[in-house]
Amino acid sequence: MLTGVSDPFDTAELRRRVLAAWADSPARFREDANAEEDLVRGGYRDRLLVELAQNAADAAARAEVPGRLRLELADDGAGGEVLRAANTGAPLDAAGVQGLASLRASAKRDQPGSVGRFGVGFAAVLAASDEPELRSTTGGVVFSADRTRATVAGVPALTDEVARRGGAVPVLRLPWPALGVRRVGTAEVVEAVRGVARPPAWWARLYAALDGAEREELAGLPVPLADGRTAHGPAGVLLPDEGLPVSRLGPLGLRLADPAAVAPAPARRLLERLGARPATAAAVLADPEVRAAVETSVDALEDGWDADRDPAAFADAVLALVAAAGPTPGELPWLAELALPDADGGWAPAGELVLPGSAFAGVLVEGGLGTLDAAVAADPDALRAVGVLDGFALVRAEDPDDLDVDGAEDWADAVLDRLPPDAPAPSWPPLTAVRDLDLVADWPGALPLLAALPAEAWADVALGGVAVPGHLRWWLGTHPVLGGRRPDRLRHPDATELQGLYEPADVDAALLDLLRPPATVDDVLADVDGALDLLDRLGDPRRTVAPAVLRTVHARLAAALDGVDAEPPDRVRVAPDRVVPAGEAVVLDVPWLQPLVDRPLVPAGGTPGPVADLLDLPLAGEVVRARVESWPARRIRWADVPGAGLAAARLGVAELTGEIAVHEPLRAGGRAVPWWPGDELDHVDGTPAALGRALAWRAGAWPLRQALAEAFAAPDRTAALAAEDAVGP
Repeated sequence: MLTGVSDPFDTAELRRRVLAAWADSPARFREDANAEEDLVRGGYRDRLLVELAQNAADAAARAEVPGRLRLELADDGAGGEVLRAANTGAPLDAAGVQGLASLRASAKRDQPGSVGRFGVGFAAVLAASDEPELRSTTGGVVFSADRTRATVAGVPALTDEVARRGGAVPVLRLPWPALGVRRVGTAEVVEAVRGVARPPAWWARLYAALDGAEREELAGLPVPLADGRTAHGPAGVLLPDEGLPVSRLGPLGLRLADPAAVAPAPARRLLERLGARPATAAAVLADPEVRAAVETSVDALEDGWDADRDPAAFADAVLALVAAAGPTPGELPWLAELALPDADGGWAPAGELVLPGSAFAGVLVEGGLGTLDAAVAADPDALRAVGVLDGFALVRAEDPDDLDVDGAEDWADAVLDRLPPDAPAPSWPPLTAVRDLDLVADWPGALPLLAALPAEAWADVALGGVAVPGHLRWWLGTHPVLGGRRPDRLRHPDATELQGLYEPADVDAALLDLLRPPATVDDVLADVDGALDLLDRLGDPRRTVAPAVLRTVHARLAAALDGVDAEPPDRVRVAPDRVVPAGEAVVLDVPWLQPLVDRPLVPAGGTPGPVADLLDLPLAGEVVRARVESWPARRIRWADVPGAGLAAARLGVAELTGEIAVHEPLRAGGRAVPWWPGDELDHVDGTPAALGRALAWRAGAWPLRQALAEAFAAPDRTAALAAEDAVGP
């Protein structure tokens, strides 16, 4: 009997009686041994699991509880294996022990609902072990071939029989007491498994068994981590998703559970209930600890990486995680801070490295950006996602001050210049720009790469109801990217207004639509710098201007540059193909002075004052001082002038009013002039052209002067001309 082990089933008495029977009759010993051998080799061979299930069902039926059977094949710690069977139901009692120790009796006899057929099926365990042990909350027993053999060796009457059987003895006749089991609380289970080293599958079974237990008692339940550590509680532990590359994430130092320990659904369910978090690749990538480690990785290298950490392994772990999560380039901009090895043997942020051999690398100035070490073996999509460049990268911001790209401030100023002067401070929409434009050396190679960027890179910005070029189009337009020329200093090849002033842009149609070189004067005037450049071009004698453009271009320039401190040009344009020094020209402010001006005239487009201010030129009225010097030959009512009816119709009035003074000739300022306005009486030399101009000026219909002159020149064709007028809209 084991010292200190109680014997609640009085196995000592059972052994005494059996040994006495064997000593009195060795034949009984022989019968028991033969019967046991027959059961093992015959009726109960290969029925071990069936018999265990039947016994579990019977125990549950006796206790009137749901039956549960758990089978486990485990390492016995000595290089072998042990089969453990546990079940719910009625505990072991003395009658049950006596039935187990008797090959001819059964405790199941007369038990309603009993599954076992003969009650001696326990002998099936001998197919797996010659030392079966039973433990229950009421106590335990063990049967042992070695113990039985040692015990019968002390019975002289059995010596010959044991020898004849080659030492074989019946195992299930002599029970010994064994330690029983006791029911323990969940908290005790948790405490018991602290510090226990077990394989992941063991933990998975434990978690599944504890599923449904009270949460408060499981707070300290250990969780084995993928990197070999153990978390002292599930809260905050990451439960890896099936697609998570756990084996490569160790350098991140995360509390990632061992996948095998948490794979079964009941195990995950329990741990999630206790505060563990599902860990998809995207969720792990979003972990604040991961982000912080990435953002400080370059500084950590500069400060001296911890001796127990490998920056290359850390970078590999992040790249593996990014490959699994699949973010798009630029979606997580902080990834660009990841320290990666460069081709020169150093380390640099991923966002400052170029993919070796890429087309993008070939268009940059030498040394403009670093090149990724070609030995870095990672998914190309993952490298792009962390910011390694194989093309131009987009930068996004909510305000121009946050756009970390070349020329952002100048672009913002150019945009604001396009808004009305009295416009309120604008609210900026989300902005997209392109970085590294200032590092390009090969623009013929770079422009196709830029053309392939998403539409948002080229999109206009709507600000205060005004559509203005986004940063990319503005930057390209203001830099010499087309054969050394700025696109905004060229013109659209199909443009007519700008012919003679700008050379056509020589670029394919797709890029032409993206770069948008100006096609009209309005396109040029939309930008202050463009307007200043146009002012300079108008004074260039090598250029020509379309007559229709020259008529109003100075007036439009004056409006566009209102409030701008523009330097007056040295030369001014007075004709489509003629420029003169600014000191020689004047701006014609009133038409009747034209015959008296001996200097070249700059067309004012209806706004002579602003044009004179823009060009720093005098007005004709400031240069010429004159009055009517001749006496009229006669005065006549406008209504009595031949052709007056048609003239009135063309002015849209019923009848012409007032009088005119006809001179033969009309003189002013010492010269003959065709017409001269007065406060109440206009002076003319009597010619149709003079009559038309005088009437048009007084009526405020200067553009109709030629039509009115025609009416006075052909009074005999009034009906025909009126019919002709009626043809038009």
